[in-house]
Amino acid sequence: MRYRFFLVASALAAAVLLLPASLQRAAAKGSITIVAAENFYGDVAAQIAGNGVHVMSILNNPDQDPHLFEASASVARAISAAQVVVYSGIDYDPWMEKLLRAARNPQRKVIVVAELIGKKPGDNPHVWYDLVAIKAFAKSLTDDLVAVDPAHAAAYRSRLTQFQRSLLPISAKIKQLRTRLAGTPVTATEPVFGYMLDALGMVSRNQKFQLAVMNNTEPSASDVAGFESDLKHHRVRLLIYNSQASDPVAERMLKLAKESQVPVVGATETEPPGKSYQVWIAGELDAIARAVVQGRVQSQ
Repeated sequence: MRYRFFLVASALAAAVLLLPASLQRAAAKGSITIVAAENFYGDVAAQIAGNGVHVMSILNNPDQDPHLFEASASVARAISAAQVVVYSGIDYDPWMEKLLRAARNPQRKVIVVAELIGKKPGDNPHVWYDLVAIKAFAKSLTDDLVAVDPAHAAAYRSRLTQFQRSLLPISAKIKQLRTRLAGTPVTATEPVFGYMLDALGMVSRNQKFQLAVMNNTEPSASDVAGFESDLKHHRVRLLIYNSQASDPVAERMLKLAKESQVPVVGATETEPPGKSYQVWIAGELDAIARAVVQGRVQSQ
């Protein structure tokens, strides 16, 4: 992955001495604090934890390329103070592993979402687009909250049930779309939306190109040529474009797709502001349906 990790060792050592203001207030009230590496996990955590728990999301800026994230001393302090920490794992956010090792706490609960569904390094790391992973995370988080705060166990479990029910319309939408879209050839600049494409039964082409861009390596000439040919000759019905990460060769494919009138849908690595996880994912699915069925460009 293309993440960079920058953190001064002395800042880690001092992590417990100076907390962000929001965490100071939470600590003063004796509140539970959850730190999520990515804001979609933070959103789900907030839905299950309720108002009495403080939730902080580290990656939450939709205008920021998450591959260029720089961990700061304030991030280290927040993690040091948290009772529960969640991150994707399998090399998507390796800076989190380093921060946790530098601020060890045997009482802290740590959830690695990819591991909950048996994913390992080398697998597609964008697991939040897999409803199985999100459901597993929600259940694991609830179990941890009950362990940390058993007095409110019934409330946590009730909100988990509400969250699980809120995913049912999305599951139904996926099932419905699969009957229409299964077997449809598509392509992508990166495998960000890969798990959802699998759920829809769509066939994602140019996998080697996608992996090269994701890992910040140059796609081979033959992979680039194959991608271009798919777009020019309409061998694919859709291009999924990572609208949050900048890469010259990916931008070239985006430009070619538009010139070739191949519909484009933007898929992000950060939950958009003002949207819940459920609204975000449902919107992505609607964009896919409009683009493939009606041929509309949905680029973000």
